[in-house]
Amino acid sequence: MRFSVARMGTSVLLVAGLLVAAPQAVAATVDAPTARSSAVAAPTLEKKARNLGTVLLSGRTAKRKDRMVLQRRTAKKRWVRAERFTSRRHRFRIVVWKKRRRTPYRVVDRSSRRRSEVRRVPRLRVTRDACGVRPLKASGEPWRCSFHDDFEGTTLDLSRWTIQKDGFITGDPPGAAACYSGKNVSVADGSLRLVARRASLLECPGLAGITKIFTSGMVSTHDTWSQRYGRFEARIHNTATTRRGLHEAYWLWPDERYGAVNGDEIDISETYSVYPTLSVPYLHYGADDGAVLSGPEQNTAYDCMAHRGEWNTYRMQWSASRIRIWVNGDLCLSNTSGSPAFRKRYIMMFTQALGSGTNAYNLLLPPPIPATMKVDYARVWR
Repeated sequence: MRFSVARMGTSVLLVAGLLVAAPQAVAATVDAPTARSSAVAAPTLEKKARNLGTVLLSGRTAKRKDRMVLQRRTAKKRWVRAERFTSRRHRFRIVVWKKRRRTPYRVVDRSSRRRSEVRRVPRLRVTRDACGVRPLKASGEPWRCSFHDDFEGTTLDLSRWTIQKDGFITGDPPGAAACYSGKNVSVADGSLRLVARRASLLECPGLAGITKIFTSGMVSTHDTWSQRYGRFEARIHNTATTRRGLHEAYWLWPDERYGAVNGDEIDISETYSVYPTLSVPYLHYGADDGAVLSGPEQNTAYDCMAHRGEWNTYRMQWSASRIRIWVNGDLCLSNTSGSPAFRKRYIMMFTQALGSGTNAYNLLLPPPIPATMKVDYARVWR
């Protein structure tokens, strides 16, 4: 039997029929905790793998609606904030990306400071396929390689590519024009090479009446390959110059085997020697109404840095509802119109052309000729 009596700052404990004086603090610790934090249950934290790239962290909180902090421990063993959130109905769910190392996580109640147990998220396992290291989608699933060419060897793989040999000209007559020639396409030193060079008038048959003093190079996947949606990437080097007259393109054109073209076109990158520091992406609709620089129907951008004379990497991610284009890792264009123009299969093309308009070849101040567009690799995923 145990009881306490408050008298002159002391309490009394009855033990085997004897009265024993004790400090008041004894009675205070007998019946209930006094610390507020000890009365609040610690949050729980569980983990569940979602796919190769992400893990789901979930758990319960003491309150129905609790303000929480997700923390992760760094390589230097310091806990840092990863995310703030509020639980709903005592529960929470957070998706985290795997990292290159095994990473500990915990959640902390911002009111009581109670912490969950630590859960360790396994490190990201890097997987490879024909395109190399498999990049991850926003969902955490890896992209799957659907087309690749690293241009090794000394000849172009004609099972993948078609060489443009005739049919139309490039350049802006009467200043200067060129036809396309298979002689201007080669593979050497690990890259595709498309060259613009001087030529005789006899090298462009079937295009009489137009002064043609150059030939140029272009390849495409016409009749060999096409795709709707996915991730497209290429690494490209252009001839360094500030003089106008050269024009290069990494672009997509509708596959005519699957429907009408209607003037639709996806220019992942167009470079012009008159603008030696820029790459200009452009999305062409059937009813193109000029440049749109922002908003859901953005179709071009004039601030994508890509210096001539240097290697630059161009990437596009394309779905039914959105097209985004990056240059050297920087997002340059985002179109969320979901236009039917971009819901069909397209072929891929690389072109070394001559300029037109404000970028027309100037015979008095010509750019370096021959000029070469080099493509280190072309990769596509779905």
